[in-house]
Amino acid sequence: MGEALVGGLLARGWAQPAELAIVEPVVARRDELTERFAGVALREGPGAADASVVAVKPALVTDVCHALGSAGPVGRVLSIAAGVTLDQLERALPADTPVVRAMPNTPALVGAGASAVAGGSAASEDDLAWAEGILGSVGIVVRVAEPALDAVTGLSGSGPAYIFLVAESLIEGGVLAGLPRDTATALAVQTILGSAQLLAETGQTPADARAAVTSPGGTTAAGLRALESAGVRSAVLDAVDAATRRARELI
Repeated sequence: MGEALVGGLLARGWAQPAELAIVEPVVARRDELTERFAGVALREGPGAADASVVAVKPALVTDVCHALGSAGPVGRVLSIAAGVTLDQLERALPADTPVVRAMPNTPALVGAGASAVAGGSAASEDDLAWAEGILGSVGIVVRVAEPALDAVTGLSGSGPAYIFLVAESLIEGGVLAGLPRDTATALAVQTILGSAQLLAETGQTPADARAAVTSPGGTTAAGLRALESAGVRSAVLDAVDAATRRARELI
């Protein structure tokens, strides 16, 4: 995810390569990143910085924050580590460090992410705008209170997996109905992409968009009836709720 953010910042012109530095302790990985991001400094360990993005596994966050504090002035910090609270981040960093916690999702890798941010006790409006600018380079950003980040995890953080499951099911349904797998795959992926784009660009509610393609007694009505009979709507509600509750348990 950190790599996606660097790519987004450079592509959007949010920063110039010379203004960024990536900390990567693994030599082979540093070599890969050096080749991809020409002009961006690659370091083995952290140094003084005006601002830092913590994009490591949750178990490593505390060590990284301590290393940042030991390296010199910290500036402000954006963490995209799942499950690590603002309180934990603030306790691991020098006192009064402005901290913003975020929950992005994997479509950020293709510039179509959905992220939410919450500010810590020392985070100002300017700090939140800075974090939103970074995450906005790879998708949309919404601002929430920290307790709502669990629901964000259940909806958009885990949501891509729900959509991937739907995509798998549409493909298998197409194959079952007699389509070649490559044809079913192309149609299913474009159908999901086009449907999301339709909602985003027209401003229609999902309910209105669904009604517009559902003729009385037609094929879509028959398919929707099968989905409702199988409890698909209820299953999606349960999935978001289960993922939200699990996110709370992890903290």
